[in-house]
Amino acid sequence: MPNIQSAKKRVKVSEKKNLRNRIVKSGMRTSVRKFDAAVAADPSNANEQLSATSAVIDKAAAKGVIHKNAANRKKARLAKQLNKAASV
Repeated sequence: MPNIQSAKKRVKVSEKKNLRNRIVKSGMRTSVRKFDAAVAADPSNANEQLSATSAVIDKAAAKGVIHKNAANRKKARLAKQLNKAASV
């Protein structure tokens, strides 16, 4: 346990940020799972789920939860997955 006041504050702040980051990251993973289910069910109608998932991923990157390049990589892989499923 920290004794210094500033160290106590850092513990509180980091716990709050950790909670927010976990919530955002969990929501992002949930959105990706919904997209996967939409692609499996009907690839032709999964475009709106792709745009919703992309928005969630962009928000996570804007908040600093994931890196910008990681967000772009995830979105590219989702689009590739959708195109592959739609062409088969």
